[in-house]
Amino acid sequence: MTAKPNRLVIFDLDGTIVDSQHNIVFAVGEVAKLLGLTPPAPDVIPKVIGLTLVDALAALFPEVDASRHQTLDKEYREVFVRMRATPGYDEPLFPGTLDLIEALDKAGFLLGVATGKAKRGATYVLNRHGLSERFVTVQTPDDAPGKPHPVMILNALAATGVEPENAVMIGDTTYDIHMALAAGINAVGVSWGNHSVTELQCAGAHRLVDRLDDLLHACEALTAPSHHKARHEVC
Repeated sequence: MTAKPNRLVIFDLDGTIVDSQHNIVFAVGEVAKLLGLTPPAPDVIPKVIGLTLVDALAALFPEVDASRHQTLDKEYREVFVRMRATPGYDEPLFPGTLDLIEALDKAGFLLGVATGKAKRGATYVLNRHGLSERFVTVQTPDDAPGKPHPVMILNALAATGVEPENAVMIGDTTYDIHMALAAGINAVGVSWGNHSVTELQCAGAHRLVDRLDDLLHACEALTAPSHHKARHEVC
């Protein structure tokens, strides 16, 4: 009997399994206040969540000279450190995340993360929710180009020995979808995050889901041998 190949599900964090938009919007506002800048409109901020921090802040504050981008980055990180030290700080998982992770694990999927967060931020979030031991690979821009560049996913595939057709990226932004497609893996967009369903669809997501409960089925379907054949026939 031929051994079943390993399968890998790679999660984005912010907006996919971690409900963090309110904290990010607040932190951007604090940076603007500290540096005397015009704060971006709150509805603009979610559009850059998922990019590396420097790129996201540069897009939000286009009037700031490139020579000061590192200052933006430093101030933002310091704001978040202070926020996380505040009693009552809240950065919850979306309801059902733990059940989904358990179901994917029982189904035999390896689990990974590819996030725009720096390694320190990703480690904080995973430790906070007791998830550090659940992910066999955690990819951040500390060690690779940020999204939508495919290297984080390619590194995750190399670390786990999983073939591209047996891997799925789950994310809430077009950056996640473009990264997945550039790496040659399956892409699932979720409707509750930072980019709209229309944007995710236009980016080329193979599946769109409205509920965390639907993700196990989507991952099973996309990594099934019959789907491999369909993908190859289309190409």
